[in-house]
Amino acid sequence: MRAGAPQMHRMSKDAEAVKALSARRAQLAPGTPAGVTEAMIHDLVHAFYGKARRDPALGPIFNRVIGDGWDEHLAKLCDFWSSVMLMTGRFHGSPMAAHTRIEGVRPTHFARWLHLWRETAAEVCPPDAAALFVAKAEMIGQSLQLGIAASRGELPCAPPAPS
Repeated sequence: MRAGAPQMHRMSKDAEAVKALSARRAQLAPGTPAGVTEAMIHDLVHAFYGKARRDPALGPIFNRVIGDGWDEHLAKLCDFWSSVMLMTGRFHGSPMAAHTRIEGVRPTHFARWLHLWRETAAEVCPPDAAALFVAKAEMIGQSLQLGIAASRGELPCAPPAPS
């Protein structure tokens, strides 16, 4: 047996395992049955944030926070949605921490964000994919709103326990 052969065999097995895991993720990913692709994610993210940047309510917030870093931010958002929809695991960030640091974000901003997201998803994606993107965005938006409210001490009091 030549030198290095066992190591090459192990690397081949590792590559096969990674490939099998990737295929399994693709089968389990919520976006797969709806036909979500990386290209679709890119198109949706870029179209949506193009609108959001020009929106009178959202634009000033996004532009204040992101400034000249739009290319990096859009790449990060594509990674985020790829991880959500295709389970690629590419996103490594803390959306809650990032959003709780933004001053001036209110529920009306989330409502506007969701309105533009729904509109853009319907324009860019086939119906099943658009519905899935919207459902995920609604859950994410609700979670972010609760996290922001909690970080500000604005959560409503729990209703009294039934007697």
